[in-house]
Amino acid sequence: MTAKEITTIEENIVAALKEVFDPEIPVNIYDLGLVYEIDLEPSGLAHITMTLTAPNCPMADMLVDDVKSAAMAVEGVEQVEVELTFEPAWDKSMLSDEAKLELGLL
Repeated sequence: MTAKEITTIEENIVAALKEVFDPEIPVNIYDLGLVYEIDLEPSGLAHITMTLTAPNCPMADMLVDDVKSAAMAVEGVEQVEVELTFEPAWDKSMLSDEAKLELGLL
């Protein structure tokens, strides 16, 4: 897999993650700023580092499963590993402009 192919697949993963919504906020997890890193290995293994809006989120398992499913649906992705982290802790400054508009914060 070339560097260009990896970049294209990573962009496709971003697009797929924009279809995954936080169950409590009507904004996708990417624009919420919950996805910190997407790294695709040439083998097709996607490492996704993400956080939650709150460490005690009752929907954490469902959200991680949704992220895995969305990424696995992308052509070129063979396996997905999701790492949850709370460093740095999520806050509203991580919202994209699109999310701020959606939530009426702009």
